[in-house]
Amino acid sequence: QVQLVESGGGLVQAGGSLRLSCAASGIIFSVNRMGWYRQAPGKQRELVATITSGGSTNYADSVKGRFTISRDKAKNSVNLQMNSLKPEDTAVYYCNADLRTDWRGGFRDYWGQGTQVTVSS
Repeated sequence: QVQLVESGGGLVQAGGSLRLSCAASGIIFSVNRMGWYRQAPGKQRELVATITSGGSTNYADSVKGRFTISRDKAKNSVNLQMNSLKPEDTAVYYCNADLRTDWRGGFRDYWGQGTQVTVSS
């Protein structure tokens, strides 16, 4: 029932900016955490940034100072503002949400389909 849809990916030159958005839709009772992960070809998926229901954020060291994660609780959405992009940021970016769909259920992870970010040199 829950679906995460990402948008905002694309091709950008090094030093440029992109803003990724992710909206969770469906029956959502409570969201514990939302965030972004990325995976480059031949590499393992890695955390980029997360934000909890309480507003606590966590960033990968490689993006600190360049990326900013934000949330809109009313819309169950999360954004990732990416500035000063580097070729090393090239990857498929996946939205992630840890949520439950009713008061009796447990929390579980949901994933978006991914959006490609390509940074040219």
